Parts: sequence; C-alpha cells; structure tokens
Amino acid sequence: MKTDEAKRVLETALLCAREPMSLHGMKKLFADVDANGRVLGTPVGLDTIKLLLEELRHDWQDRGIEIVSLASGWRFQSRPEMKQYLDRITPEKPPKYSRATLETLAIIAYRQPVTRGDIEEIRGVAVNSQTIKMLEDRGWIDVVGHREVVGRPALLGTTKQFLDDLGLASLGQLPPLESIADAQDGRSLEALEAALQQNFDKTDAPADVDEEQATSPVEVPIHDPQPAYGVDRVNNIDTNDESY
Repeated sequence: MKTDEAKRVLETALLCAREPMSLHGMKKLFADVDANGRVLGTPVGLDTIKLLLEELRHDWQDRGIEIVSLASGWRFQSRPEMKQYLDRITPEKPPKYSRATLETLAIIAYRQPVTRGDIEEIRGVAVNSQTIKMLEDRGWIDVVGHREVVGRPALLGTTKQFLDDLGLASLGQLPPLESIADAQDGRSLEALEAALQQNFDKTDAPADVDEEQATSPVEVPIHDPQPAYGVDRVNNIDTNDESY
C-alpha cells in the first residue's frame, strides 16, 4: 500500500472511531489475510504508523481539530480555543464535582496507590462510600492491589479512562504539586481541586448529581478535628499505619 493511501485509511479510521485507537489497533487496518488467516504481502509496521501519525498531526495543525495521543491511544479532538463556539450549539453546563469528590480523586491521582484509610488521614474526615462508588462507576479509579497488612485493604489508583477524559497521555502531565504549593492561602489541596476541575470543564461527560447533596450520609471528622490540606501532609503520609 502506498504511503498516501495508508495515511488516508488511518485518517478515516481515526475520524470515525468512537474511542481512542491504539497503535496495534491501527496496525490491523493494514493486515490483509487470506481465508486461513495468513498475512498477505508486507504489513504496515508500527514505525511507519507512528510516522504517518506525525504527518497527520502536521497536516491538521492549522485546523480546528487536532490529533492527540492519550493514555489508551490516539484520537481527533477539537482544539481548546474552539470550545467557546462549540458550546453555542451544545449549551450544556459542564459537570461540577463536589469538594469531597475532587479531594478524594486528587489524593488518589497524586498519591496512588492509596487506601481509604490513607484518604481519610489526609482529609481528616471519613470517606463517603458513595464517593468511591461514583468514581469507580465513572471508570476513573479502580482497585489495583491490596496492602499486605491486617485486613489487606484495597489499594486505589486511577485508570486510563481518567487520563483519556482529561485529555492526558500520562499522570506526569497533571499539574505538578510544586506549582500548586504556591497558593497564597496555603491551601494547596484547594488549588489542586481547581486544577482538576479546570480539566473536567473541557470534557463532554454528562453532569452528575452532587453526591454530597444526593446522599444522606454525612462526612464525620476523624483523627484530627482540624484537617490539614497542605502539600507536606499529602507528600508525607504514612502508608504503613492502616486499619482498613
């Protein structure tokens, strides 16, 4: 297959795909096989596909949409500067997440893997089970293992879906804690929440009901009656002291 034709096939597949496409998924586009499943001809290799992707990125650099690499693959998406215009045809308000949700998700994202006990130690209040369930149902967090202590509490971490929904390829692209620590009021976790919310505002996910208003359980202060939100508390959590 000629390069121009292969690039056209790849471009079409990415434009029509509902989900990000992995490199191996793209490779299947060019795998001609016979009735017995044997590959015919010379398949397009991964290096060639990567080169084609870079050419497509260049071809679309001056347009309203761009091709981006995410945690689970590649996709086309609108550029950030187009959001104000697209909002006019879909004037739905972006989802706003409760403080409890953002704090919990931020702790998991920056300190993973963590247990519920770790989250409670940082926040100073008991974790509402509905908050964890909502994040799991959205596909943003999952159990990634168990801590080898009494009770073997579940360790929580973020997923590729979480990164995809934020338009990120890796956790390294999250705002660094060092820059968040510059918040004037010292409440770095609040600044972290704002950074996550800014990314959430760019997604097309439907709004969820604020679980702090929709559920009856009330978060009860534990351990420290005046929970600390500074970066030092986040960075220096003792993950070996866990009763969950």
